[in-house]
Amino acid sequence: MGTVLLILGLSYLVGSIPASIWAGQLFESVDVREHGSGNAGATNTFRVVGWKAGLVAMVVDLGKGVAAAGVVPFLVGMEGLPRWGLVPWEAQTVLCIAAGLAAVVGHIFPLWAGFRGGKGVNTSAGVLLALTPQTMLMVLGLFLVVLLVSRYVSLASMTAAIAFPSAVAVRRYLFGIDRLDPSLLFFGLFLCVAVLVAHRSNIQRLLRGNENRISSFRPAEGMAGRGEV
Repeated sequence: MGTVLLILGLSYLVGSIPASIWAGQLFESVDVREHGSGNAGATNTFRVVGWKAGLVAMVVDLGKGVAAAGVVPFLVGMEGLPRWGLVPWEAQTVLCIAAGLAAVVGHIFPLWAGFRGGKGVNTSAGVLLALTPQTMLMVLGLFLVVLLVSRYVSLASMTAAIAFPSAVAVRRYLFGIDRLDPSLLFFGLFLCVAVLVAHRSNIQRLLRGNENRISSFRPAEGMAGRGEV
């Protein structure tokens, strides 16, 4: 049990790295939580600070998820994992999922930033990329298609959240890819619900027709660079 708690604790601390907040302060000396959508995530960092800071935030947030689910458990070691026997799931996969969840919680409630973070979408994507890269790459492809067509980051994120558990279910139960542990499906469903709940205000704005939309995909200055903050 001590090993499990150590892995979860380290993963939470990794997830707590507030990349968007630090990037905003580094590039333009602004707190992204005080401008734009108020969200400490990569999308708002792109909007408020600019493409360079936004790219840094996006890569770091993805990396946090990959590190928590794909690196931390193996660095600490997973020998002697408890086997409660409650469900027929692979203990190692479940622990990697739990570590990833701890990182997402750290992103949303970061220790290093007063427990005011982002929505955890990029960090969740990093977790899924570490757990099942083939499935996640397909989902990321769908995300990009929806983003390019609609220009709504929120819509693309929600579409990807719904697509992941659907893809896991199809690959495992329709095509018989047994290496996908059933716990991934339940984790995907949990993340899907969490992402939809986190985007409830975006859903309302989409229905009203006033959701923030990407005007151009060309590298551009943010609000701070244009003197709007």
